[in-house]
Amino acid sequence: MLYVRGTAGGAGLTGTLYEPGEEPPSFSGAPDEGSPYVWICDAFYEVESGGQVQRLGDREVRVGFESPLPRGFRDRETAVEAAKDHVRTQFARLGVPEAEVEVSVIQAADA
Repeated sequence: MLYVRGTAGGAGLTGTLYEPGEEPPSFSGAPDEGSPYVWICDAFYEVESGGQVQRLGDREVRVGFESPLPRGFRDRETAVEAAKDHVRTQFARLGVPEAEVEVSVIQAADA
């Protein structure tokens, strides 16, 4: 199991990449059993009102969350790159440039 974490402006987002032989959570919308790598992470976006207030650098943002969308992949490299892209995209939805997002991949045993 790998954790893919993005940080920017004092905020962070971590998703989980399940590897072959590991049991990802099962719920409606989960990918086929034939996917050896399964990525699960929250998705969010900025909202005008409601949502959850988050501090991002020197400003506060209201964030609405979408249900986690699991995605299945055939190989590790593609899965990790998609996970990194997902994390960067979430910050971009809040106006954070990609270059300002620090992304790390952590082996679960090391966490």
